[in-house]
Amino acid sequence: ASRERSLVMAFSRFLFPVAASLLAVAHAFSPLSTPMSLRLRTSAGVSCSSMKAPRGVRTGAASLLSMAGKESHAPTAMNWDELGSVHWGSVETDYMYVSECKEGGEWKHGEIKPYGNIHISPRAGVMNYGQGVFEGMKAQRTADGRIVLFRPDRNARRAAYGAERNVMPPVPPEMFVQAVKDTVLANAKWVPPYGKGSLYIRPIVVGTGPILGVGAAPSYHFIVFVSPVGTYFKGDQLTPIKLKIEDKFSRAAVGGTGGTKSIGNYAGSLLPQTLAKKAGYANVLYLDAKESKYLEEVGTSNVFVVKGNRISTPPTHGGGEPSDTILEGVTRESIMQVARDAGYEVVEERIPYTALWDADEAFTVGTAVVVSPIGSVTYKDKVKEWKYADGAGPATKKVYDTLTGIQTGRLPDPYGWTVYLD
Repeated sequence: ASRERSLVMAFSRFLFPVAASLLAVAHAFSPLSTPMSLRLRTSAGVSCSSMKAPRGVRTGAASLLSMAGKESHAPTAMNWDELGSVHWGSVETDYMYVSECKEGGEWKHGEIKPYGNIHISPRAGVMNYGQGVFEGMKAQRTADGRIVLFRPDRNARRAAYGAERNVMPPVPPEMFVQAVKDTVLANAKWVPPYGKGSLYIRPIVVGTGPILGVGAAPSYHFIVFVSPVGTYFKGDQLTPIKLKIEDKFSRAAVGGTGGTKSIGNYAGSLLPQTLAKKAGYANVLYLDAKESKYLEEVGTSNVFVVKGNRISTPPTHGGGEPSDTILEGVTRESIMQVARDAGYEVVEERIPYTALWDADEAFTVGTAVVVSPIGSVTYKDKVKEWKYADGAGPATKKVYDTLTGIQTGRLPDPYGWTVYLD
């Protein structure tokens, strides 16, 4: 027994330094400082009711960058030529961000942790009453391999007023943006190469605390996860899409939640979207709920109509205004700016669906779809088609080339919209 103990001690003296060395090497080349989670440290939590950003020392993007060499950011996660053949958004990545806030309490320290399921009560507010909002963003690569975000501050703002509309504690903008940055960097190898797609980012704020009586949940989660994606619709990015003008269902009404990314808005759109797709359409184009006369938005994007040098889009006040029935799109706002600077007259106005029959071209815009030319619209038995040799009309192609050029670093960014992570 004494001889066996001596052998064990000798082996331990040899093994422990080797193990420590291996862990040190792994630490040096890992994008995260701990194998299971990376805590975003703050000196104190953030009040659920406060709009102030969290204070204190944070292990965020700068620290992640210092721990991760350029090689660890390489897009090595999959064969990118296969991305277009998988269902959009179905690829699961390695890490997600999770933070929690209890009613009347403080936001807990957020964590980057392995991607996986979350456990909530069947009585959770989001499960029973749809108490939740989400955002849609993208990270892309430049031609030289750098990772870039597009206007994350605008998504943070929209998520905040959307949360308030759903009686949830808004995530402070600085915390929101930092969480997005950290999630992207933790999944850097999943950001597709330039020209091969993008990393779609899905932040959600949901009521996860149990409540059976109708009311706000007692606790909430803020989660950010990501998935590499190709084009949203079939074909390449500028393949024209076929839309059905919806004459039976409405997306939103004045006084509702149509001006926010409330999750319930999208549940109601699934049936008309499903019926339209079965009939051969890519999606539906909604009309206003009151008169069924004026264009609102497509199920996944805002709409623009072009006539000569004039580009029109349905109006929105923004900021969660109750009178809004369409979303204050980040891509929409950006397209309006680049179109004006390209010499177009850009107007926010109510557009009767009949104006499409006189339009030179029409297109939809959104984070997921980017810019998609409309090839045809159908209202009952009446059809309007646009046919261009390249799939998109000149105005559509101009704003698409400019926007994507800025988003991927191919063109200069005179607006300060891009945020580089490495």
